[in-house]
Amino acid sequence: MTTPAQQPSDGAVLLDELHATLTKFVILPSPQAIDAVVLWIAATHAQPAWAHAPRLVIRAPEKRCGKSRLLDIVEGTCHEPFLTVNASPSAVYRSISDDPPTMLVDEADTIFGPDAGTNEEVRGLLNAGHQRNRPAKRYDAASGRVESIPTFAMAALAGIGAMPDTIEDRAVIVRMRRRAPGETVAPYRHRRDRPHLTALAKRLAAWLRASMPDLERAEPDMPLEDRAADTWEPLIIVADHAGGDWPTRARNAAVDLLAEAADNDQGSLRTRLLVDCRTAFGDHPTLSTTELLRQLNSDPEAPWPTYGKTGLNAAKLSKLLAEFDIRSANVRFPDGTQAKGYQRAHFFDAWTRYCPDAPHDRPEGVPSQPSQASHRRSERDGLTLWDGISRPNDEPDPDLWDGTSRPTAPSRPSLTCIGTAGTAGTDTPPSTNTKGAA
Repeated sequence: MTTPAQQPSDGAVLLDELHATLTKFVILPSPQAIDAVVLWIAATHAQPAWAHAPRLVIRAPEKRCGKSRLLDIVEGTCHEPFLTVNASPSAVYRSISDDPPTMLVDEADTIFGPDAGTNEEVRGLLNAGHQRNRPAKRYDAASGRVESIPTFAMAALAGIGAMPDTIEDRAVIVRMRRRAPGETVAPYRHRRDRPHLTALAKRLAAWLRASMPDLERAEPDMPLEDRAADTWEPLIIVADHAGGDWPTRARNAAVDLLAEAADNDQGSLRTRLLVDCRTAFGDHPTLSTTELLRQLNSDPEAPWPTYGKTGLNAAKLSKLLAEFDIRSANVRFPDGTQAKGYQRAHFFDAWTRYCPDAPHDRPEGVPSQPSQASHRRSERDGLTLWDGISRPNDEPDPDLWDGTSRPTAPSRPSLTCIGTAGTAGTDTPPSTNTKGAA
């Protein structure tokens, strides 16, 4: 395991100077956010060395939170800033080369909002350009050939509210806020202050461009994994190259900002549905589709009451859950009625994978995924009559048993099923004789 050099270099002095300049004009929400922006700006000057092009998302809940001023400082100190305001998609694509400019997008919420209109191509570029070798393909009618247009470029986006998950998942996120009484910054004057910013940018470029082979070969110890590690790696390489206390500060910023993002992230709509379904199920092994929808649509703070004109319905619920291989089936309830419904055991695998912070009280012996044999039995008989937790008294049915060990004297489990009217049934399990089911 390599240890980042702790001797400060000229690069550390440059990063400290950029840090002082940034905090002179803008108040950021935390020291970690300041360090992250400093390192992101520096990393733009060595883009040809990176395998990934991290995005910088500057978001605010309201106007006058300093996001545009922060973008001004980024524009003055980054590598070849390219503002995309009113730029045509073709102009944006043609501006990206092997040594790309830094894409800057103010009012980015207009690109991703409901009135985005013709911005779909720019949106596609911002999604694809996080990783190398993801070119856009265009047919050139004049030459009769298909062109590969590079998309790889670092990008900073400022806007009100959250950006799409596909952007924020590839970004260093800074949540701006309005200045409180007593918080003051120096006024920024373009004519007076920008020359100092551009001079600092040239010094950053000279420092990093002199070490491009070393930067390209660097394999830093990362405190993160997967896509977060891809996003933060260029920043941490820059910090390690600078030395001093920057390696430690960079890793602290990465961990803290990612944790902050996780705390503020409610997940995608499908992930939210999994969490809400778990709440609706509680300890019930089975719920009818009607009862599950009733509970989902009864929460006024959830997105489901407004999911369509009449709220979430059975067809939309089925479509959302199908992405996780969760499907409804005919369920017989203790009172003899049948209805379409869902089994709690079939959610366990998705809850474990996509809702890791939720409690999972998977009963012992339940597989992480429903067995294919169980699905075949359900499809053959048209009924799902057992929740897969245990099988009473008789020998295991080879079509239904998953091969795990079972108690010597298995007991009949207590099942409480919720019927179509949402009332609790008895605790007697349904019959396992599916042949005579109506």
